[in-house]
Amino acid sequence: MSHTNIPLAGVIGCPVGHSLSPRLHGHWLKRYGIAGHYVPLEVQPDDLVEVLGAMSRMGFVGANVTIPHKEAALRLADQVSDRATLIGAANTLIFRPDHTIYADNTDGYGFMQNLRQNCPDWNPKAGPAVVIGAGGASRAIIVALLDAGVPEIRLTNRTRLRADQLKSEFGGKISVYDWVHLDRMLEGAATLVNTTSQGMVGNPPLKINLSDLPTSALVTDIVYTPLETPLLAQAREHGCRTVDGLGMLLHQAVPGFYRWFGTQPTVDEELRQVVLG
Repeated sequence: MSHTNIPLAGVIGCPVGHSLSPRLHGHWLKRYGIAGHYVPLEVQPDDLVEVLGAMSRMGFVGANVTIPHKEAALRLADQVSDRATLIGAANTLIFRPDHTIYADNTDGYGFMQNLRQNCPDWNPKAGPAVVIGAGGASRAIIVALLDAGVPEIRLTNRTRLRADQLKSEFGGKISVYDWVHLDRMLEGAATLVNTTSQGMVGNPPLKINLSDLPTSALVTDIVYTPLETPLLAQAREHGCRTVDGLGMLLHQAVPGFYRWFGTQPTVDEELRQVVLG
């Protein structure tokens, strides 16, 4: 008796109830007529080793990992992509038939694809990029920007030490500014990225004066609740092109879906609406 396994995937987090990934991957599974499932998996940090060890034996072909498991997932993988190693975290796991785990990080890819799709004439080489925040997302974005040929990254973080650590790791193209000098970073910049949670629903807005930012600059925020953050509204009024953060979430999901289910999915307006609910 032969049978076809129904491939399973999911998102591992703690908490995970807020994740939009099940809605996102569920829509693609339905759209492409794939007999598979993508489920939220709430896993405590102490249980991660055991859970990852069992998943491929349960029919899982892969998983996304989110807070607080991204660094641990990288350490527990058998094989790791170069970009995940550089970023120091994994967000996408592939479970191989021999039960080994391959870890990747698609956050930087998602970030770049979002800008390329929504602002096709953006040129990363045109001038410095200002990056606000030095957390996990910031690391992925810095790696992607350097890769895309950005000539200089001006980095600031509320706690300067974290920004200094990123400079010591990623090198000479990064210059660190004190948080109080936020407005001084903008002159001549071609790209401005907010990777902090400031401006997100329930958080204070990012206090920044954009008067020195060239109107030719592209401004993006990785927050997508609300879609237009106070920063993006301010940038639009200043005359800059803006890209919201939802596309980063949508695009970072593409490589995983392709590896797990064998179909290259499309990011379009219909998907945006489904994920926004």
